[in-house]
Amino acid sequence: MEKPVENIELEGIPLFKKGKVRDVFDLGDKLLIVATDRISAFDFVLPSLIPYKGKVLTQLCKFWFEQMAYIVPNHLITTEVEAFPKPLSRYKELLEKRAMLVKKARVLPIECVVRGYLAGSGWKEYKQTGKICGIKLKTGLKEAERLPTPIFTPATKAESGHDINITFKEMEKIVGKELAKRMKEISLKLYQKASLYALSKGIIIADTKFEFGLDGDELVLIDEIFTPDSSRFWPLLSYSPGQSPPSLDKQFVRDYLEASGWDKISPPPPLPLEIIEQTSKRYLEIYFLLTEKREL
Repeated sequence: MEKPVENIELEGIPLFKKGKVRDVFDLGDKLLIVATDRISAFDFVLPSLIPYKGKVLTQLCKFWFEQMAYIVPNHLITTEVEAFPKPLSRYKELLEKRAMLVKKARVLPIECVVRGYLAGSGWKEYKQTGKICGIKLKTGLKEAERLPTPIFTPATKAESGHDINITFKEMEKIVGKELAKRMKEISLKLYQKASLYALSKGIIIADTKFEFGLDGDELVLIDEIFTPDSSRFWPLLSYSPGQSPPSLDKQFVRDYLEASGWDKISPPPPLPLEIIEQTSKRYLEIYFLLTEKREL
């Protein structure tokens, strides 16, 4: 197992933003997004690292951005270190497979969430209100049940703390009616296409989220797409409505923390070695299943 990477330091290259998982560097008219092996849960960055995680995130993004480019343009320029600006060539070993050179875009402050199944916060909200983000659902649905049609449930992007679910009308007020309509249509189409593909590989995509930006006047997909950090993946063979299926995503870590007795207020505890290894295994497994590749 390779040594995990916690922080990225590139001498002479200004840091644009340090996220929970990714370190982003400013290259003038472009950005370099580098996925570390950090993992976050419940708005905390955990003190433990997950080997291979950053490489899986980057390589899955590359796979999906290429697959979905016919639906919507995206910000990816290349993941090949040889094609990065010259000053980065000395960091080849560090950046290999975990870095994306992308266009700069004006980020739209909306998380575009698509739900095909009743899970997570959507299930909790449905149990309390019969709705998700103002969308009324039929009564009597079970946990993890497939929805009659996928629904679009936007949220506002929070700099810290939880993103806040909003209605589509509230989204229209933030980005404008025309842009909101396009973001919704594209999000649903992306989910539909990826879901069908994933099912052919024995994987259910229960829900996912997208981010968009503007490159000039052009709407582009940014950040990440259909990764274990941004999506809920379930093995089709073990799926059964009425219970929470085993996951091939970050939910495995959330479930461990929920059961650990941690109060979600104090700093999170380190993960046991077994949980680290199992999480790493799940990230690699979903990558191999979706891409049909045999090595990272």
